[in-house]
Amino acid sequence: MAFKKLVIAAALLCASAAQAAPVFADNFNTDTLALNATVFNGGWAVAGGTVDVIGAPGFFDLVPGNGRYVDLDGSTGRAGLLFNSVALTAGVTYKLSFDLAGNNRGAGNDTVEVGFGSGSQVFTRSAADGFQTFSLTYTASSNGLVGFSFSDQGRDNQGALLDNVSITAVPEPETYGMLLGGLALMGVVARRRRQG
Repeated sequence: MAFKKLVIAAALLCASAAQAAPVFADNFNTDTLALNATVFNGGWAVAGGTVDVIGAPGFFDLVPGNGRYVDLDGSTGRAGLLFNSVALTAGVTYKLSFDLAGNNRGAGNDTVEVGFGSGSQVFTRSAADGFQTFSLTYTASSNGLVGFSFSDQGRDNQGALLDNVSITAVPEPETYGMLLGGLALMGVVARRRRQG
């Protein structure tokens, strides 16, 4: 019985270490619904065009059941660059995770350039695609603020939809090695107790 408790405790320890608390998280549910939004919670800003905050309750809720989210091509025919920054620690690898959906209005594909630190990647979603989680990683080269951004490449007022943006530190492989070593040691101790 004690061995089972030991294994469960070790498994919980491993799970909690593997799921580090985010250094940034936003699902846009506290932002005001608006076309051509300019005011955001959480430090967001828009440059070079516009974005819309849409969704529940009933304000262009194109993918029901997801609360509020951002249409990355606002209502002016000029998609804006939605950007933010977060303080990171040198030498640590971070993962930017986010949910992207197509425009859900039947207008072709949506292409979004996502930037994180010094890197960027382009993601393409079909118009009818629901939300799917994507990610980028970045290893901070120095302590300080690092930017991340989302830019729809369309100019038709029907952009990709963005939700659930988060940044978390990625545990180093040595951390997993230490956890597994500790688990093995706990197993040996428990086995010796049983034999004694």
